[in-house]
Parts: sequence; C-alpha cells; structure tokens
Amino acid sequence: MDALQQCFSNTGAERALQARRQFFEAGIRPSGLVSEAVIQSWLRSQRQHRNRRRLPLAPVSPSRLHATQERCRGLLLALRHELPTLEQALAGTGTRVLLTDGKGIVLHISPAPMRPRDERVGLNMSEQAIGTTAPGIVAATGQACTVSNGEHYFDELHAFRCAAAPIRDVHGRLAGVLNLMVENQHFSFDAGPVVGMYASTIENTLLQAQSHEHLVLRFQVTPALLHTPLQALMGVAADGSIAWMNGTAAQLIGQSVHDRCSAQELLGHDLSCLLRLSGQPGPTPLRLASGLGVWMQAQLQTSHGLGTHLDASAAEDDAIPVATEATAVAEAQPLATLREHSVQLIRETLGLHGGNVSQAARALGISRGTLYRRLRGARAEHS
Repeated sequence: MDALQQCFSNTGAERALQARRQFFEAGIRPSGLVSEAVIQSWLRSQRQHRNRRRLPLAPVSPSRLHATQERCRGLLLALRHELPTLEQALAGTGTRVLLTDGKGIVLHISPAPMRPRDERVGLNMSEQAIGTTAPGIVAATGQACTVSNGEHYFDELHAFRCAAAPIRDVHGRLAGVLNLMVENQHFSFDAGPVVGMYASTIENTLLQAQSHEHLVLRFQVTPALLHTPLQALMGVAADGSIAWMNGTAAQLIGQSVHDRCSAQELLGHDLSCLLRLSGQPGPTPLRLASGLGVWMQAQLQTSHGLGTHLDASAAEDDAIPVATEATAVAEAQPLATLREHSVQLIRETLGLHGGNVSQAARALGISRGTLYRRLRGARAEHS
C-alpha cells in the first residue's frame, strides 16, 4: 500500500504515528500525513528542544504571571464577558477552555472535574517552552489550528486534543489565544469553527473596549448579522483615518487589516457623514465605495464616555436651552476631534427634540447623566 493510500485508509492516530516515525526516526518530511502547520512546528520545536527527551513543565514566576495578568486585563475582561455563554455551550462535552496571552502564558483555564486546583495558570504554552501544541502554534504564527494526540511534540501531551484561534487588539497585534481542549477523548463536535467563532466574539469585545476617541462602525450585508460574531467592526480616528478593523471588515471591503487609509477613500463616506449615523435609532443602509450595499450603525467612543451606558441619574431639569446660533458657528468651523464632533451631535440631537434631554439621550443610545457630563466637559474646556 503506497503513501497516498495510507493517507486515506488510516485513522488520524495512525497517520500521526506514521508521521512521527518518518519525521523523528527516518528524517523524512511527512507531507500529507499531518498538516503543514504541525510539520513546521515540529521543525521549530526540534531546533529548540534538540537535547530534551522529557516535557519541561515549569510555570512562570509569580511576579511575571502578575505582570502578564495586569497587562492583559482588557483581554481577561473580554473573556469574562463571553465565558458564561461559552462554558454553557460546552457543558457536557468534556471540553475545557484555556486562554493564553500572545506569548503563550496561560491566563485562564476552566476547572476540571474532581480537580479543585489546576496548576496550568501561569504555564508557558509556547513552542519554546513545551513544543508543538495548538496554542503554541497560534502564538508562533497567528493562524488558527488544531492539534491531535500524536501531533504534539512531546509524548506526555499525547492524551490531549486542542483547537486554538487568535485574538487581536486594536493595533493588529496578537493579544491572546483561545484554546479548547479535551483529555483522553475525541472532540464530540467540530472544535475548529467553534473556537474561531468565540475568539472572534472576544476579539470584537476587546477591540471596542480598547477604542478611545474613535467612531466605532458596525456593518454587514444584512442587519440580522449585526451584534453577532459575524459583524464587521471598524474604528475611525479623529482625523478621518481608519484606526483599526476586524477580520470580517477587511473581508467585506477587500482591504488588509493593517492598511492605513481614510474613511472617505475606503468607505466612500467622510467622517461627518458617518457621525450622523450615530444619531440613528437603528442600522442604516449605506453604499460603500466598492459598490457593496451594507447596513451600518455607528457609536462614538470617547474618554468622556459617550457611547457607553452609565448611570442615568442627573440632577438637572429634563429640558435645557439649545444654543442654535453657537451650534451654527460650530458647524461652520472644521472640527478637529471626535470630542468636538460628539458635542455637536448632542446639540443637534437636542435641537431635534426641542431641548428634551431624555429624548435626546434615548436617540443617542446614552444615559441622561452621560449627556450632561459631556456638555459640562465641553463648557469647562471652553471657559
């Protein structure tokens, strides 16, 4: 039976065993038996662990773990936002959730049955530390992957199967890796798409949390996909340039996540046009520069909290006078920052609602308290 027949007739475990024999004993590249991602990881791990026969399990120091957790506070908060839903979906499958930072340090692992304390938090899962694993490959390449049993570099890890996907930040850097794993069993579902979907959801939460002084756009070809893991997200900076975008946005507009250009050039609409969308109660149909029709929503994210839902308490009256003359002057002048845009938008919305703060706040999707604080901040800046 030739190698091609073996690839199709053998189980995954048998193919991995053949691949290990070819690679580690005969020095032959086992193409077709395991994925190219695993082969490349074996090559990297072989260089890094040439003289090691046993798995060197050693967690990082407490001080390094604490520093890593502090640096990844936003990532951990984004995980906690989605973790209840994820763990509920996985309940009964025997699957555990593991999160590492971009370098492979374990930040969170869901508890195992009959194991009250897990020592893996703080463990270094990078290839340099423990060879081939799914989170190690993602940390090294930034690409999602799955690793099964015998595909792990060290024998001590052959009981595990894992599927991992990357999570990126507003700078396009690898912020973390989400990993699903089972021990001494097979996945009872296709773990790759599941971990990819939840990694995208966590990434979207992180991107929005890290977006300061940006106009955050969410769009898709159908409004039903907004506020789902399949939504496109984009942050527009005060100068009208695209500060960041998620992978779905890059796919929809046919542009690299890392390319820097203006909203006018990329979307066919300038910042003023996009800002007007933030006053709309629901998604608005919009034609992009490419000709593609999408449904879009916009939300201002500023250091003063516009776009966030804070407490609704306010001591002032429900209606305040609208300075229409001052607003007209402000409209005639170029607006340098999104903060100034947000003040103008609040004043315009107040004007449309006759100065009624409750109605204006409801239209903007913010609390009355946030609206008052934003206006007070603007008055203080100009006094």
